[in-house]
Amino acid sequence: MANILLGVSGSAACFKAAALCSQLAQNQHQVQVVLTPAAAQMVTPLQFSCLSGKVALGDEFHPQHPSGMDHIAFADEADVLVVVPATANTIGVLAQGLAPNLLGSLALAFDSAKPRLFAPAMHPQMWAHPAVQRNVALLLEDGWQRIGPVEGATACGAVGDGRMAEVATIFQAIESAHSS
Repeated sequence: MANILLGVSGSAACFKAAALCSQLAQNQHQVQVVLTPAAAQMVTPLQFSCLSGKVALGDEFHPQHPSGMDHIAFADEADVLVVVPATANTIGVLAQGLAPNLLGSLALAFDSAKPRLFAPAMHPQMWAHPAVQRNVALLLEDGWQRIGPVEGATACGAVGDGRMAEVATIFQAIESAHSS
């Protein structure tokens, strides 16, 4: 059993993040969900709260942890940080060490010796863009583990690399990262 911080960024693939949250909770993991503002426009925090049994976080100005320091407390308590789906914007935020939202702050406060994973999801042209690839390379250099993307149809109907990996693949990568 692990304490998992599940970061969710705004993408049509958010439904897979909900399925992943459910699978993690069903396998006895403690899951704390953190949604970016864009993700909260695509899916509701209530959905993730119901799946995880914990209030989903998103507003850093309305802390949920008794300490009042959500970005520090929840980062300290977690064993694994996983960002699903990881949009081009969120990948850039993480790679550049920015903190425009609670997820960015948590990622900076999260111990870089612990497993950090991300599952990209975006249009194939976005995925292939040199700026996105530079940011992905920076994350990998910093010790993040990438899960996908895979080739297939994306939400906009385009086909190519950019489709988020399937939930089972992401779940297995989390289990493997935590056990090593």
